[in-house]
Amino acid sequence: MKRTATWRTPLVVLLAGGAVLALGIGIRQSFGLFLAPMSQELGWGREVFAFGIAVQNLVWGASQPFLGGLADRYGGGRVVALSGLAYAAGLYLMASAGDPLAFHLSAGLLVGLALSGMSFAVVLGAVGRAYPPERRSAALGLCSAGGSLGQFLIVPAGQALIASYGWFFAFSLIAALALLAVPLSTALAGQPAASGPRQSFRQALAEAGGHSGYRLLIAGFFVCGFHITFIGTHLPAYLGDRGLSPTEAANALALIGLFNIAGSLGCGYLGGKFSKKYLLSAVYALRSLAILAFLLAPSLPATAYAFAAVLGLLWLGTVPLTSALVAQIFGPAYLGALFGLVFFSHQLGAFVGVWLGGYAFDTVGSYNAVWWLAILLGVLAAVLHLPIREAAVIRPRPAAGAS
Repeated sequence: MKRTATWRTPLVVLLAGGAVLALGIGIRQSFGLFLAPMSQELGWGREVFAFGIAVQNLVWGASQPFLGGLADRYGGGRVVALSGLAYAAGLYLMASAGDPLAFHLSAGLLVGLALSGMSFAVVLGAVGRAYPPERRSAALGLCSAGGSLGQFLIVPAGQALIASYGWFFAFSLIAALALLAVPLSTALAGQPAASGPRQSFRQALAEAGGHSGYRLLIAGFFVCGFHITFIGTHLPAYLGDRGLSPTEAANALALIGLFNIAGSLGCGYLGGKFSKKYLLSAVYALRSLAILAFLLAPSLPATAYAFAAVLGLLWLGTVPLTSALVAQIFGPAYLGALFGLVFFSHQLGAFVGVWLGGYAFDTVGSYNAVWWLAILLGVLAAVLHLPIREAAVIRPRPAAGAS
């Protein structure tokens, strides 16, 4: 049978997927820049902003398996297009919110749903099905690097806009930028599930739920969400509390994105050569060491930049490794849904991390307890990945005539 729409080559899918992640994740990582100025102008404590972002992560994670499943079945294009429209609307409503409830509904519910349709489960599901197993880990690493490139470009631009025109104008312009996801979505349409023995969605979930390695991945990814969202949201304010300027804090956040381009590419490449579970253990252990060194170091711009560079190398490297490991064990047919469930755990961790940071600061005036908890959780995640069985599951072929 002849292929139609041959312009949707694996490379085109990869580039479009990376661009969508650059918009979705890059804009998302800029939210920490708005925490202090928005809270100060509106007379809110930091917990109000943090709770809205916490709800956002919870909604993002809870809806991810469902949107990932829709993308598995119908292709990611429609999901990404609708999510781009919702993202733009939600960002504008975040900026316009006059009270905490309006902020929580826009930042939490609407933006959370939009991010779910523009992030890893949907995009990496399409990219993972476009590439053969031997090239999949590297392709997922390349695509994940798009989110980091977006962070590197959008975060300093956002800070420059805030400094020049104020946070409301900056938020409004970023909202318009999110609309670029709509034309990019056309390249992600119609990605079919991989061929092979048929398996129902319910069977796929039951199989994964009974696999101890899948459960360990779910537990480990909770820690990733805790780290990423606590640091991404509260690092600018934390650095400001330690005497650094807003520009220096934004530069540190941008450096995380810059160095994670190399980190995502490197983890994706290494995941095709070496054991993914051992690489994941190393990433989590090194994160804990980096945070420990940062807490013990003097409060200087150079220290913040060094921490950002090291953390950037470890930032989203977990994503290509974890998603590729899910595909390696269970196959790519339901990658969007199965990785979406793992990602839900990530977002539960994100909820706890970002909210706990705001609560701790408003209660005791310090983030220190949350930093130390992040260190302990990193060590735990490093240990949890060691027993995972990486071999692909063996399924009996269905009897002739079975459906």
